[in-house]
Amino acid sequence: MGILAGKVALITGASMGIGSGIAEVFAAEGAKLALAARSEQTDVLAAELKKRGAEVVAVKMDVTDPASVKAGVAQTLQAYGTIDILVNNAGVCQLEPFLQTTDAVRDFHFEVNVKGVWNVTREVVPLMQKKREGRIVILSSVTGDLVADPGEVAYATTKAALVGFTKSLAVELAADNITVNAICPGIILTPMVKGIAARSDPNDPAAVLQANARGIPLKRLGDPRDVGHLAAFLASAGASYITGTQMVIDGGSTLPESAGFGV
Repeated sequence: MGILAGKVALITGASMGIGSGIAEVFAAEGAKLALAARSEQTDVLAAELKKRGAEVVAVKMDVTDPASVKAGVAQTLQAYGTIDILVNNAGVCQLEPFLQTTDAVRDFHFEVNVKGVWNVTREVVPLMQKKREGRIVILSSVTGDLVADPGEVAYATTKAALVGFTKSLAVELAADNITVNAICPGIILTPMVKGIAARSDPNDPAAVLQANARGIPLKRLGDPRDVGHLAAFLASAGASYITGTQMVIDGGSTLPESAGFGV
Protein backbone atom coordinates (compact mmCIF):
# COMPACT_ATOMS: atom_id res chain seq x y z
CA MET A 1 0.00 0.00 0.00
CA GLY A 2 1.46 3.33 -1.06
CA ILE A 3 1.08 6.64 0.74
CA LEU A 4 -1.54 7.76 -1.81
CA ALA A 5 -3.48 4.49 -1.99
CA GLY A 6 -7.02 5.07 -3.25
CA LYS A 7 -6.63 8.83 -3.62
CA VAL A 8 -7.69 10.50 -6.86
CA ALA A 9 -5.10 12.91 -8.26
CA LEU A 10 -5.55 15.35 -11.13
CA ILE A 11 -2.15 16.33 -12.55
CA THR A 12 -1.88 19.09 -15.15
CA GLY A 13 0.93 19.26 -17.68
CA ALA A 14 1.33 15.53 -17.20
CA SER A 15 2.52 14.65 -20.70
CA MET A 16 6.28 14.98 -20.10
CA GLY A 17 9.05 16.28 -17.85
CA ILE A 18 8.20 16.96 -14.22
CA GLY A 19 4.55 16.12 -14.86
CA SER A 20 5.35 12.62 -16.06
CA GLY A 21 7.77 12.14 -13.16
CA ILE A 22 5.03 13.08 -10.71
CA ALA A 23 2.61 10.75 -12.47
CA GLU A 24 5.04 7.83 -12.24
CA VAL A 25 5.60 8.31 -8.51
CA PHE A 26 1.91 8.86 -7.77
CA ALA A 27 1.07 5.66 -9.64
CA ALA A 28 3.67 3.73 -7.64
CA GLU A 29 2.18 5.16 -4.44
CA GLY A 30 -1.28 3.85 -5.32
CA ALA A 31 -3.08 6.97 -6.54
CA LYS A 32 -5.80 6.90 -9.16
CA LEU A 33 -4.67 9.30 -11.84
CA ALA A 34 -6.21 11.81 -14.22
CA LEU A 35 -3.39 13.02 -16.43
CA ALA A 36 -4.31 16.34 -18.02
CA ALA A 37 -2.53 18.01 -20.92
CA ARG A 38 -3.00 19.17 -24.49
CA SER A 39 -0.46 16.72 -25.89
CA GLU A 40 -1.25 13.25 -27.24
CA GLN A 41 1.81 12.11 -25.28
CA THR A 42 -0.48 11.92 -22.25
CA ASP A 43 -2.25 8.97 -23.86
CA VAL A 44 1.09 7.21 -24.28
CA LEU A 45 2.04 7.78 -20.64
CA ALA A 46 -1.40 6.66 -19.44
CA ALA A 47 -1.10 3.44 -21.44
CA GLU A 48 2.35 2.76 -20.02
CA LEU A 49 1.19 3.31 -16.44
CA LYS A 50 -1.80 1.04 -17.01
CA LYS A 51 0.60 -1.72 -18.04
CA ARG A 52 2.24 -1.29 -14.64
CA GLY A 53 -1.12 -1.78 -12.94
CA ALA A 54 -2.11 1.83 -12.32
CA GLU A 55 -5.65 3.13 -12.57
CA VAL A 56 -5.35 6.10 -14.93
CA VAL A 57 -7.27 8.17 -17.46
CA ALA A 58 -5.89 10.68 -19.94
CA VAL A 59 -7.73 14.00 -19.95
CA LYS A 60 -7.42 16.54 -22.75
CA MET A 61 -7.18 19.94 -21.10
CA ASP A 62 -5.98 23.41 -22.04
CA VAL A 63 -5.47 25.18 -18.71
CA THR A 64 -5.80 28.59 -20.37
CA ASP A 65 -9.37 27.78 -21.49
CA PRO A 66 -11.93 27.69 -18.63
CA ALA A 67 -14.33 25.62 -20.76
CA SER A 68 -11.62 23.04 -21.42
CA VAL A 69 -10.76 22.97 -17.71
CA LYS A 70 -14.41 22.43 -16.78
CA ALA A 71 -14.70 19.59 -19.29
CA GLY A 72 -11.49 17.97 -18.04
CA VAL A 73 -12.61 18.09 -14.42
CA ALA A 74 -15.99 16.66 -15.45
CA GLN A 75 -14.21 13.79 -17.23
CA THR A 76 -12.20 13.10 -14.08
CA LEU A 77 -15.35 13.05 -11.97
CA GLN A 78 -17.02 10.73 -14.45
CA ALA A 79 -14.12 8.31 -14.08
CA TYR A 80 -13.62 8.49 -10.31
CA GLY A 81 -16.42 10.49 -8.71
CA THR A 82 -14.10 12.83 -6.81
CA ILE A 83 -10.74 14.65 -6.77
CA ASP A 84 -8.61 14.39 -3.62
CA ILE A 85 -5.37 15.88 -4.94
CA LEU A 86 -4.68 18.62 -7.47
CA VAL A 87 -1.17 19.05 -8.83
CA ASN A 88 -0.86 22.29 -10.80
CA ASN A 89 2.18 21.47 -12.90
CA ALA A 90 1.43 22.88 -16.37
CA GLY A 91 3.86 25.67 -17.19
CA VAL A 92 5.92 27.31 -19.92
CA CYS A 93 9.29 29.01 -20.17
CA GLN A 94 10.66 31.12 -23.03
CA LEU A 95 13.89 33.01 -22.45
CA GLU A 96 14.18 36.49 -23.95
CA PRO A 97 15.97 39.68 -22.82
CA PHE A 98 13.45 42.00 -21.17
CA LEU A 99 13.40 44.66 -23.89
CA GLN A 100 13.07 41.99 -26.56
CA THR A 101 10.21 40.19 -24.81
CA THR A 102 7.08 40.80 -26.86
CA ASP A 103 3.68 41.33 -25.30
CA ALA A 104 2.67 37.99 -26.79
CA VAL A 105 5.49 36.14 -25.00
CA ARG A 106 4.78 37.99 -21.74
CA ASP A 107 1.08 37.22 -21.93
CA PHE A 108 1.72 33.57 -22.84
CA HIS A 109 3.59 33.11 -19.56
CA PHE A 110 0.81 34.74 -17.57
CA GLU A 111 -1.92 32.80 -19.38
CA VAL A 112 -0.38 29.41 -18.66
CA ASN A 113 1.70 29.84 -15.50
CA VAL A 114 -0.65 32.05 -13.50
CA LYS A 115 -4.12 32.07 -15.02
CA GLY A 116 -3.87 28.38 -15.86
CA VAL A 117 -3.25 27.52 -12.21
CA TRP A 118 -6.05 29.89 -11.21
CA ASN A 119 -8.50 28.31 -13.69
CA VAL A 120 -7.93 24.70 -12.63
CA THR A 121 -7.82 25.47 -8.92
CA ARG A 122 -11.06 27.45 -9.11
CA GLU A 123 -12.78 24.47 -10.71
CA VAL A 124 -11.49 21.90 -8.21
CA VAL A 125 -11.69 23.75 -4.88
CA PRO A 126 -15.51 23.55 -4.54
CA LEU A 127 -15.26 19.75 -4.81
CA MET A 128 -12.74 19.67 -1.98
CA GLN A 129 -14.73 22.13 0.11
CA LYS A 130 -17.81 19.96 -0.21
CA LYS A 131 -16.05 17.05 1.49
CA ARG A 132 -13.87 19.34 3.66
CA GLU A 133 -10.60 17.77 2.63
CA GLY A 134 -8.03 18.16 -0.11
CA ARG A 135 -4.42 18.62 -1.13
CA ILE A 136 -3.24 21.19 -3.66
CA VAL A 137 0.36 21.17 -4.87
CA ILE A 138 1.60 24.00 -7.09
CA LEU A 139 4.79 23.85 -9.14
CA SER A 140 6.59 27.16 -8.79
CA SER A 141 10.39 27.44 -9.18
CA VAL A 142 13.51 28.69 -7.48
CA THR A 143 13.53 31.15 -10.39
CA GLY A 144 11.79 34.39 -9.49
CA ASP A 145 11.33 33.94 -5.78
CA LEU A 146 14.94 33.03 -4.93
CA VAL A 147 17.20 33.43 -7.96
CA ALA A 148 17.12 34.59 -11.57
CA ASP A 149 19.25 34.76 -14.70
CA PRO A 150 19.12 37.16 -17.65
CA GLY A 151 16.26 36.48 -20.01
CA GLU A 152 13.93 35.10 -17.36
CA VAL A 153 11.82 38.15 -16.50
CA ALA A 154 8.53 36.80 -17.85
CA TYR A 155 9.06 33.32 -16.44
CA ALA A 156 10.46 34.53 -13.10
CA THR A 157 7.61 36.98 -12.56
CA THR A 158 4.94 34.34 -13.08
CA LYS A 159 6.65 31.70 -10.96
CA ALA A 160 7.14 34.17 -8.11
CA ALA A 161 3.45 35.06 -8.37
CA LEU A 162 2.59 31.42 -7.66
CA VAL A 163 4.24 31.66 -4.24
CA GLY A 164 1.89 34.49 -3.31
CA PHE A 165 -1.03 32.53 -4.73
CA THR A 166 -0.03 29.51 -2.62
CA LYS A 167 0.25 31.41 0.64
CA SER A 168 -2.97 33.39 0.21
CA LEU A 169 -4.98 30.37 -0.87
CA ALA A 170 -3.57 28.27 1.97
CA VAL A 171 -4.88 30.76 4.51
CA GLU A 172 -8.25 30.99 2.81
CA LEU A 173 -8.78 27.23 2.56
CA ALA A 174 -7.37 26.16 5.92
CA ALA A 175 -10.82 26.13 7.52
CA ASP A 176 -11.89 23.57 4.90
CA ASN A 177 -9.00 21.24 5.78
CA ILE A 178 -7.44 21.85 2.36
CA THR A 179 -3.68 22.29 2.29
CA VAL A 180 -1.90 24.30 -0.39
CA ASN A 181 1.84 24.06 -0.90
CA ALA A 182 4.32 25.10 -3.57
CA ILE A 183 7.30 23.15 -4.86
CA CYS A 184 10.24 25.21 -6.11
CA PRO A 185 12.48 23.02 -8.28
CA GLY A 186 15.95 23.96 -9.38
CA ILE A 187 17.37 22.50 -12.59
CA ILE A 188 15.51 19.29 -13.37
CA LEU A 189 16.48 17.23 -16.41
CA THR A 190 13.38 17.75 -18.53
CA PRO A 191 12.79 18.34 -22.25
CA MET A 192 12.47 22.06 -21.43
CA VAL A 193 15.91 22.14 -19.79
CA LYS A 194 17.43 20.11 -22.62
CA GLY A 195 15.95 22.60 -25.09
CA ILE A 196 17.45 25.54 -23.21
CA ALA A 197 20.83 23.79 -23.24
CA ALA A 198 20.54 23.21 -26.98
CA ARG A 199 19.84 26.89 -27.58
CA SER A 200 22.75 27.88 -25.33
CA ASP A 201 25.21 25.69 -27.25
CA PRO A 202 23.75 23.97 -30.33
CA ASN A 203 27.08 22.20 -30.95
CA ASP A 204 27.41 20.67 -27.48
CA PRO A 205 24.26 20.92 -25.30
CA ALA A 206 25.55 18.08 -23.11
CA ALA A 207 28.44 20.30 -22.03
CA VAL A 208 25.95 22.93 -20.86
CA LEU A 209 24.12 20.36 -18.75
CA GLN A 210 27.37 19.02 -17.34
CA ALA A 211 28.53 22.53 -16.43
CA ASN A 212 25.27 23.16 -14.60
CA ALA A 213 25.63 19.88 -12.72
CA ARG A 214 29.15 20.80 -11.59
CA GLY A 215 27.78 23.99 -10.03
CA ILE A 216 25.26 22.10 -7.90
CA PRO A 217 26.47 20.88 -4.47
CA LEU A 218 24.99 17.41 -5.07
CA LYS A 219 26.75 17.38 -8.47
CA ARG A 220 23.79 16.29 -10.56
CA LEU A 221 20.68 17.65 -12.18
CA GLY A 222 17.37 16.68 -10.64
CA ASP A 223 15.30 13.78 -11.94
CA PRO A 224 11.58 14.48 -12.51
CA ARG A 225 10.84 11.65 -10.08
CA ASP A 226 12.73 13.54 -7.36
CA VAL A 227 10.03 16.19 -7.63
CA GLY A 228 7.42 13.45 -7.81
CA HIS A 229 8.44 12.07 -4.42
CA LEU A 230 8.18 15.50 -2.81
CA ALA A 231 4.78 16.09 -4.41
CA ALA A 232 3.59 12.69 -3.19
CA PHE A 233 4.62 13.54 0.36
CA LEU A 234 2.84 16.90 0.27
CA ALA A 235 -0.28 15.13 -1.05
CA SER A 236 -0.17 12.45 1.64
CA ALA A 237 -1.57 12.16 5.15
CA GLY A 238 1.95 12.64 6.46
CA ALA A 239 1.85 16.29 5.37
CA SER A 240 -1.51 17.09 6.95
CA TYR A 241 0.00 19.85 9.13
CA ILE A 242 1.93 21.52 6.32
CA THR A 243 0.32 24.33 4.37
CA GLY A 244 1.36 27.60 2.76
CA THR A 245 4.96 26.48 2.32
CA GLN A 246 7.38 26.78 -0.58
CA MET A 247 9.66 23.76 -0.61
CA VAL A 248 12.91 24.04 -2.52
CA ILE A 249 14.23 20.96 -4.32
CA ASP A 250 17.41 21.95 -6.13
CA GLY A 251 20.29 19.75 -5.00
CA GLY A 252 21.57 22.71 -2.99
CA SER A 253 22.06 24.96 -6.02
CA THR A 254 20.75 28.06 -4.23
CA LEU A 255 23.01 27.52 -1.19
CA PRO A 256 26.42 28.95 -2.25
CA GLU A 257 26.85 32.50 -0.98
CA SER A 258 29.34 33.53 -3.62
CA ALA A 259 31.15 31.97 -6.55
CA GLY A 260 34.26 33.94 -5.60
CA PHE A 261 34.89 32.78 -2.03
CA GLY A 262 35.31 29.47 -0.25
CA VAL A 263 37.86 26.69 -0.18
